[in-house]
Amino acid sequence: MNDFKISITTTTRRRKLSDGTVREHHQWYCEYREPQTRKRRRRAFNRKKDAEAFRNSLLLKVAEGSSFIDERKAPIVSKAIDHWLQTKEGSVKPSTLRGYKVSVNGAIRGPLLIGTKQERADYTEKGIAPKNARFIKLLGHIKLTDLNTATIRAWYKTVTEQCGAYTASRAKSHLRSILALAEEDFGIRAPSLPTGLPRNRSRAKKAILLPEHIAKLIAAAREDAEHGIYYAFAFLAGTRPSEQLGLLWSEVDFDKYVIRIRRIQERDGSLTEMTKTEAGTRDIPMSAVLREMLLAWRVRCPRKGKELHRVFPGPGRLQEWPKPRLGGGGPLLYQNFRKRYWAPAFKAMKLPYVTPHSARHSFISTLQMQGIEVALVAQIAGHANPTVTLSHYSQAVRDGSAAIEALDRAYGS
Repeated sequence: MNDFKISITTTTRRRKLSDGTVREHHQWYCEYREPQTRKRRRRAFNRKKDAEAFRNSLLLKVAEGSSFIDERKAPIVSKAIDHWLQTKEGSVKPSTLRGYKVSVNGAIRGPLLIGTKQERADYTEKGIAPKNARFIKLLGHIKLTDLNTATIRAWYKTVTEQCGAYTASRAKSHLRSILALAEEDFGIRAPSLPTGLPRNRSRAKKAILLPEHIAKLIAAAREDAEHGIYYAFAFLAGTRPSEQLGLLWSEVDFDKYVIRIRRIQERDGSLTEMTKTEAGTRDIPMSAVLREMLLAWRVRCPRKGKELHRVFPGPGRLQEWPKPRLGGGGPLLYQNFRKRYWAPAFKAMKLPYVTPHSARHSFISTLQMQGIEVALVAQIAGHANPTVTLSHYSQAVRDGSAAIEALDRAYGS
């Protein structure tokens, strides 16, 4: 392919307007022969810099020996979106996949309905558009080979103006993943996302408890045989609420001091044999304090029939200590968990109220303050980032027990 050549030519067309003035229109063309087929190709551009960018991209592709795509047959962004969504099926929980579909269809594929947030949601999810609705084309119809930074910048501005900075930022993250997968699987050089895109800076920070507050809460939980484990667990394990409520006793390994996160509980109380993301499937080291509390709770925990099943089930009928409760063992819905177990604990101890998910933020923040490397924290918390290489390095150097010991030190346990 050393003989590959591509030339840029230009033409100027003049058009006489009704008022007698003459307007000129310049067009630039990239002309070349495909290396494999030797067929002549000609691509038109309205700007010289776009033609030069296309030429440079082809020259680089040929120099690297990359597969050469017939530009006329290149897939559109919409196909790349479908391909990306297919790779997510079975690897993320159904509700997460539905969220991905709403985000990419409404903010990347398009068209984007001009209207209220509810009107856009109805159109994206159900195809219901209000009368006399107006739409804006997004990226779905554009060929991947025609996509450039200027187009992406204009798209991002449109989504920000119509839907807000958070929606645009989330869509940008998805688009980056979609283009990376398309480049890998379709053999197409995807454009880099443009620099300088405004970030969403208006999101309020989640309220989290100070270590001394958490220490007080855990101390009280250790004395609260009936409810304590419910509100202390997230601070000691860093789980999401859906992971905590979906935990089964079969995944608690007291011998190895490990809690295995393998499923989540949905809003209706059903169990999904999948975590929120692939990184969410993980083993969490169990601290001595948490192990002690779980062992005590196992004696009292309501059974499913006569067998232990859920670690955090709905309550049954109270019996004399230390006999287990009767008639429970079923799912505990999230709203009941907050009302029955979570909120009363903060009120009784006169602590600043935070949400169950904020306990996870406290867990992560405390580990970082204790000097645990960020890759190990991400691994324990079930985050996909930081990079895989960094995560593997930390896993090889240290296991999670050191991090959990640091957590106990921070809370004075």
